[in-house]
Amino acid sequence: MRLTTRGKMAVTAITDLALRSHGHPVALPSISARQGISLSYLEDIFSALRRAGLVRSIRGPGGGYTLARPASEVSVADIVKASDRMMADDKDDTTKLREDSPSGVMTAELWTNFHSRVLDYLQSVTVADLISKQGASNSGAAQVHSGSMTHSVQRLKSRPAARTQFPARNVPNSVFALAAAGMRS
Repeated sequence: MRLTTRGKMAVTAITDLALRSHGHPVALPSISARQGISLSYLEDIFSALRRAGLVRSIRGPGGGYTLARPASEVSVADIVKASDRMMADDKDDTTKLREDSPSGVMTAELWTNFHSRVLDYLQSVTVADLISKQGASNSGAAQVHSGSMTHSVQRLKSRPAARTQFPARNVPNSVFALAAAGMRS
């Protein structure tokens, strides 16, 4: 299994979908806007995810995508495998050395074990795990944000009020006022 940018973006998009779905479809343009992923790229990814049975599409007004299974039953490995068009075998061509060479024989077991452990780890992490971690980090960020917000509000209250800027007298403040002033001259 290879971990590609496409797989990473698929995991990000599915996590966003699961966070915002609450049983209702989520439109791809909203995921695209929040995550900064091209809409056409997301459409391609979600097409593969739909074919793999990880998401369901709902057409029409108010349509979008929902998870096809509970978040606790969808692993990161499932998403990565489904999102990649060409799924790599357990032997990744980019790290494969000639196995008849001395270095190929020495490292073949290393890469096999590495890929096996990565796959095991990705299978152990579910979308529900990612959501719970996201919720924990957001609540911590909200507390930090609200604390700094309170501090900022107190600091603003202690400052003298800024003077509001008004246009100077006898100076036109719009194109129409300028035209009217030009007609009077």
